[in-house]
Amino acid sequence: MKLAFSPVSPFARKVRIAAIELGLIDKIEFVPATAVPGQPNDEYSRINPVKRLPALILDNGDVILDSYVIVEYLDELAGGGKLIPASGALKWRVKSDHSLLQGMLDSMLLCRYEKIARPEPLRWQAWADDHWNRAWSGMARFEKQTEMLSRPSLDIAQIALTCVLGYADLRFADCGWRKAYPKLDAFHEKMLTRPSVKVSLPPSA
Repeated sequence: MKLAFSPVSPFARKVRIAAIELGLIDKIEFVPATAVPGQPNDEYSRINPVKRLPALILDNGDVILDSYVIVEYLDELAGGGKLIPASGALKWRVKSDHSLLQGMLDSMLLCRYEKIARPEPLRWQAWADDHWNRAWSGMARFEKQTEMLSRPSLDIAQIALTCVLGYADLRFADCGWRKAYPKLDAFHEKMLTRPSVKVSLPPSA
C-alpha cells in the first residue's frame, strides 16, 4: 500500500498514528504529495480530484479517500474493533466525537488558508474568526468530556483530538489552548508518551 501524504497534514498524521498502533506501518509506503490552494497538481488530482490529503492507494490500484475511511480500512485489516468500536453505544460516541474533531480541523485549515493563501486586501476576518471559534468551542466541549479523555483503550477520536492539538501548536502557537484547557493539556502530554504520537510530530515549518 502507498499513502499519499504531507508530514504537516493533521489528517495524514491521524492515519500514521493509527497505522503504527495497529501494527501496519511497515506495510505502507509513504509518498509525499502537495495540495496547495490555488496551485494545480494534475498528478495528485488523478488520485483524488478534490486534492485532499491523505489518500491510500492499494496494491490493486484501488484508492481509499478520507482519513477516517482509511483508518477504518486499516482497523478492519488488523482484525476490526481496535480503534473504532465495532458496536454498542461507545461506537456512536467515538464516531460522533470524531466527526466533531474532523470539522474542527477543517475550520482550522480554512483559517490557515485565509491567512497564507488569500491576498491580504481580500481577507474576510469575520469569516476566519467564525471558523476559529468553531475549533475553540470544540476544544471547550472536549475539556468537559472527562470520559473521552480517560478512555482506557485508544480510539480514533482520541487520535484525532491529539492531531487537533498538535495542529494548534504547529499553526496557531500563540492561541493559548493549554492555559485555557488544562485537561486537554494533560491529555496531550499523556498522548505524547506514546511512540506513535511522538514520532509523527510534524516538522516545525
